[in-house]
Amino acid sequence: MFQAQSHLYSLTSIFVSSMSLKCAVQLGIPDVINDHKRPITLLELASALRIHPSKTTCLHRLMRVLVHLHIFAETLVPKHEGGGEEVKAYVLTPSSSLLLSDKATGLSPFIVAMLDPVLMTPWHFLGDWFRGNHEKNCSNKLISPFEAAHGLNLWDYGRKNPEFGDAFNGAMAIDSRMTNFIIRDCKHIFQGLNTLVDVGGGTGTVAKIISEACWGLKCTVLDLPHVVAGLPESENVKFVGGDMFEFIPPSDAILLKLMLHAWSDEDCVKVLRKCRESIVGKNNEQGKVIIIDIVIGETQDDHAEATSTKLFFDMLMMTVVTGRERTEKEWEQLFSNAGFSQHKVTPMFGLRSLIEVFP
Repeated sequence: MFQAQSHLYSLTSIFVSSMSLKCAVQLGIPDVINDHKRPITLLELASALRIHPSKTTCLHRLMRVLVHLHIFAETLVPKHEGGGEEVKAYVLTPSSSLLLSDKATGLSPFIVAMLDPVLMTPWHFLGDWFRGNHEKNCSNKLISPFEAAHGLNLWDYGRKNPEFGDAFNGAMAIDSRMTNFIIRDCKHIFQGLNTLVDVGGGTGTVAKIISEACWGLKCTVLDLPHVVAGLPESENVKFVGGDMFEFIPPSDAILLKLMLHAWSDEDCVKVLRKCRESIVGKNNEQGKVIIIDIVIGETQDDHAEATSTKLFFDMLMMTVVTGRERTEKEWEQLFSNAGFSQHKVTPMFGLRSLIEVFP
């Protein structure tokens, strides 16, 4: 009974992990430790952060949680230059190294944006949303808990609140920069392709990475007009404003990175049919759709943390938008409904997989 109580208490307080991480990012603790050039003691950290002495103990408690979560690690250093007594000091871990602001792949903006109160509020409406009537919006689609909380869907809210919208789009761009680490292992995916359309590609982060890695490949980024308006183009990266549900420019291949998980099955099939029209219209045997997204395992994934994160993201898609994370069978059903004949799944992006879909 007490084990069950402990389990429930742990789940009830799990938000402390997220908020402690956000606090570390807001304070700039990873940068302070990195700039110190050596393990930093609690007093040195408090001084660098300009924490009032009365809150030094509180800082210790925050760091104790973050060390427990493997965001930081502890080591021992001499208390005085001459040696002798040792004290604990903090160092970065691989996770906190991804939070450094001077790194192109620094994920701090992603952490802050995803834990914004705007995205947290809908969770308080989730129970009422389940019990409520099947409310529909002006497009005659069921509203999400986000829309129930804010009166607008995520995309419209971002347009009407530019500060949030810019932060959210910036977070997505930061996440896309991680693609740089695996493109060199995926060059064969783009062999034989002359053109590529990145649907929902935002400011073109991924398209630029791919075009630089795959010489001669011409990339077009398709996104909403207000997203791509005024963005600088290059010889190999162009921008087109439009609606993916209406038209996708003809191309040898279509890229959908973290796009389909934000949409319902019905909407995904619509987009995939437009993709098929785009690649089949060129009558190119190499035409295909390239998807980077989560695939939930029918059984346990490689380790419990990956499984938990995928299931948490599925709940996030349900709460913030109208999408979902899918099993391979559910992906296969989407492809079949959209008229595709075969697909190949390759797990290679940590939580995400590379899915190639062929007419």
